[in-house]
Order: sequence, then structure tokens, then C-alpha cells
Amino acid sequence: MGIQTCTLNLNHTRKELYPHGTAAFPCAAYWKEYFDTPEDIIRWHWHEALEILYIKSGNLELRIPSKTFHLTEGACMIINSNVLHYAIAEPRCELQSLVFHPTLITGTNDSVFSVKYLHPLLSLTSFDAFLFHRENEMKQIENFIIAFKALANDDTGFEFTVREYLTKICYFLYLQFEHEIKKKETLQNLDHLRIRQMLDYIHTHFSGSISLSDIAKASLISERECLRCFQRTIRLSPMQYLLKYRIMQGASTLVEQPTRSISDIASSCGFDSPSHFSKMFRRFYHCTPREYRHSMVTKTER
Repeated sequence: MGIQTCTLNLNHTRKELYPHGTAAFPCAAYWKEYFDTPEDIIRWHWHEALEILYIKSGNLELRIPSKTFHLTEGACMIINSNVLHYAIAEPRCELQSLVFHPTLITGTNDSVFSVKYLHPLLSLTSFDAFLFHRENEMKQIENFIIAFKALANDDTGFEFTVREYLTKICYFLYLQFEHEIKKKETLQNLDHLRIRQMLDYIHTHFSGSISLSDIAKASLISERECLRCFQRTIRLSPMQYLLKYRIMQGASTLVEQPTRSISDIASSCGFDSPSHFSKMFRRFYHCTPREYRHSMVTKTER
């Protein structure tokens, strides 16, 4: 495959559109000498691929949101998937890099390598970039050099070598962040248990008066933690979810019980008045309850 030309083709969100490698082997090697001139600036951009940078000679200023690195000769670092980054030589830099999609390591998104190791690592907000220290992590820098040379030289079977040594780097990174990953997984499991308890309470008691305090008590947590739990899991506040569920139940009842009055349905779904029910219903379905019932019943009779 050899060395590729480094060019940036960005869309309006600054996502890089240029493919790295091929669909069959999503990894590319780049090697270029940069100077601190406007045409050599590596503009702010991001991509789904991970990127490992190695300073062959010279110096480079590399920025990601809220962090700046001044990399010297022999420095090596990895930038996580989907992280914005920018670079400029200080004043000259010979830069080598490997840019690879996570599926090069995992194979498929549902493999154990993805689900157990790489996806939890890449989803950590604390892992935006990682600088390999030459004193303690020289082995990882050597792993990069071996993978880079194999791809650059287009050796027979280079695909096996590249994947093997990039996998070693990814597993090393997993071990560095394993404690945070386990902590996040524990929190997610606890969130799932709590949200099930609170949703069960809402689904059982939606027809009556429910407060935020009532929902929080269903899982024995504070109101503030209840709000955080809903936001982390279903991206709605508890009261927004309650309103949406009441409206959906009302819509189902309108169709399933066509002779039942709208006033009665509104009351059974927890609304204090038919007018409030109609107002909220229109917000969700862009029509009145009566119009919705008529349209749905007409469809079923055809």
C-alpha cells in the first residue's frame, strides 16, 4: 500500500472526508516534512479513525480542544476517534502517522474486541489523546515504528504486521484506562436498574398525580440524581417522559375505545382537564384528539 499523500477534504462540520486506506484494509500511512507556513498548517479537523503521530525529527505544536502539546523529536501520541485536532510545525517537523479505523482491530462492531475492549475505551471522554512517554512506554513507540515501516514498505503480509502491532497499542491503552472503563460500566448498570424501577412506577401510576419526588423515591435516590439518571439514559427529564407516555396512552385509548369520551380519556391519562389534554396532544401529533381518532378509525375501516 505504501505512503499516501496527506490532504484534507472537510465538510461543514470539519469532518475529514478523505478515506484512509481501503474498505478492506482501513489504515493509511503518511510521511511529510512540514514548516510553519500557512500552506503547511494542519487545519482543525476530525475523523472517525484513530491517528498515531510520530515526530521523526523537528518539533510540532498539536492542539485538541482545551489541550496543547509541544512535541519534540521521538515523541509519539495517539488521538482518539472523533476528536478535533490542529497542528503546526515549530518551525520544522518531519511527521509520520498512521490513521486507522477501529474496525481494523475489531473486525465487526459486535465482536468481543469491539464490545469488551475498544468501544468502551473510545467512548471515554477522558481519552481524547494519549502521549506515550519515552521513559516508560518506549515499547508502544517501537510498536508504532514496526507497524509504520511494514505499511510504508508494502512488505508481503504487511496487513498482519500492521494489525498485530496496532492491536498491541490499543490493548495497552485499554489497560491504562481500565479502571475508568470499569467504573463507567458499573455506573451504567446501576443507571439501567434505576431507570427500570422509575419507568415501572410511571407506567403503573401515570393516571394519577405524580411528582418528581415520587419518581425518585421509586428508586430510592434524590431528585437531582433522578434527573441525571434520566438524562444519561433516555435523554429526557422524568416529567417530559411522563407527559410523552400519557399522551401516547391517550392516543392508543382513542383508537381502541372509539365510543369513550375524550374528557374521560383525558382524566384517565392523568390530565387535569380535557383542554390541557388537547393542547398537549396537538403538540405531539399536530392535530386534535378528535381529528386523530377520526383519521385512525377511518384507516382501520378501509
